[in-house]
Amino acid sequence: MTSQPEILVVGAGLGGVAAALAACRAGRTVVLTEETDWIGGQLTSQAVPPDEHPWVEEFGTTASYRRMREAVRDYYRQWYPMRSEALALRNLNPGAGRVSKLCHEPRVALAVLEAMIAPYRSAGLLTLLTEHRPVAAEAGDDDTVRSVTVADIRSGDRRTFRPRYVVDATETGELLELAGVEHVTGAEARSEFGEPHAPEEAQPLNQQGITVCFALSHHEGEDHTIERPADYDFWRSYRPEFWPGPLLGFLAPDPRSLQAVPRTFVPNPELDPLDVDADQSADAGDKELFGFRRILARKLHRPGAFDSDITLVNWPLNDYWLKPLIGGGEQTSAEALAEARQLSLSVLYWLQTEAPRADGGRGFPGLRLRPDVTGTRDGLAKAPYVRESRRIKAVTTVTEHDVSIDLVGPYGGTRYRDSVGVGNYRIDLHPSTGGDNYVDIGSVPFEIPLGALVPRRVRNLLPAGKNIGTTHITNGCYRLHPVEWNIGEVAGALAAHCVAEDVEPRQVQAEDKRFEVFAALLDRDGVQRHWPDVRGY
Repeated sequence: MTSQPEILVVGAGLGGVAAALAACRAGRTVVLTEETDWIGGQLTSQAVPPDEHPWVEEFGTTASYRRMREAVRDYYRQWYPMRSEALALRNLNPGAGRVSKLCHEPRVALAVLEAMIAPYRSAGLLTLLTEHRPVAAEAGDDDTVRSVTVADIRSGDRRTFRPRYVVDATETGELLELAGVEHVTGAEARSEFGEPHAPEEAQPLNQQGITVCFALSHHEGEDHTIERPADYDFWRSYRPEFWPGPLLGFLAPDPRSLQAVPRTFVPNPELDPLDVDADQSADAGDKELFGFRRILARKLHRPGAFDSDITLVNWPLNDYWLKPLIGGGEQTSAEALAEARQLSLSVLYWLQTEAPRADGGRGFPGLRLRPDVTGTRDGLAKAPYVRESRRIKAVTTVTEHDVSIDLVGPYGGTRYRDSVGVGNYRIDLHPSTGGDNYVDIGSVPFEIPLGALVPRRVRNLLPAGKNIGTTHITNGCYRLHPVEWNIGEVAGALAAHCVAEDVEPRQVQAEDKRFEVFAALLDRDGVQRHWPDVRGY
């Protein structure tokens, strides 16, 4: 089957959904494909509550991202049995987690995102194909991507699309490989950009670890212990060279100082969730594990409505870095994913049977895996949390010199003529497949240059997520939820604009007058392109 939408968006994570929404708002026809059966990526199928900057409630995101956040809150207010004090909060944090001012369940984000795309599906502008993955792409001799073929995961049936523009919103930048778009993986050599934290030689297989997340509740007096995982003996004895003890343990490096710091684990804490203040610029909040990524707080609701909190396990214990997910071949990728899943199950089994308790005992058998939360049979997230993608060789590459506080000062940072958005997060690299420990250093509030979304050669493909022109280092602060949404929204808007005006992305980026026209469209749609006077952290 061959179809010809004006724009094909491959991957329905946050960047893909934002790209599709932006293109449809502009009146373009869009096909949006997704490998899992849930749209939403990090927020849903990967089960990662949003990581955001401290000013997120006031500014520093696009208007559509803010609408999505508020719709999540409205969902809880309308459908959950919340205490009156919680209902009255303008900035309600449904899970009262410390990682974000808006921690919530994956299914709520899914419901909101499906509602956001619903009008365009009804209007015939948007076609959504879930459980479809890209399997081939045809590159033209005119520096274009002529076609993309996706396969139905269940039936194997294939569909080939020949759109005007292709948006790669996959988690790993798959289309870059399939279509022969120039790209990089892993760590660049220090000589390429002079980044202080880059290695001396290029290391394409040195990538941040992935994490297979899962949800837990706790029911004292019950036994929900899972079957002993097949690889448990390996993971129970595994001790990384740069770790202060066994990986399955509550002693782990502090990401910022690399000092050994004990974590605590107390299921269903008694602290009133209304007293939780989530601000990573003041306190990373990651030392108390159960509350860090809590997505449902029972005490926000009427007594008896819920018998346990629910928390998301995305911790130092279940980061996987033994093999790269990208660039090592299909077999290596499959082994990495299988081993990451075994690691997460081993973490759960260790928690249930051997983890030290504050009362001197061992194990929390009352911990219950929640497949109803993740939408899977085994209780693990539908997809791994992928922190690092293939990245285009772009017109503009964002480097450590553009964002590091140590290099530019707390009020510094590169200001771009072609800024199309903003973001802020520390340069946060998790332990890597190259054997690196955390790299977690201060960064400044940054801008997103349009040049980072424009490939050097290919004329009709745009990245919409972690595959933009960053480096291994700067990907660490450009990879989070609101920035991915911003990137995707701009990619979709740019593709739609290029179709409407019969121009190409490189022209819009390079020519001042063309860029001013496009920037005015972004301004109209509420895409913040510059920061007020704020300090990095």
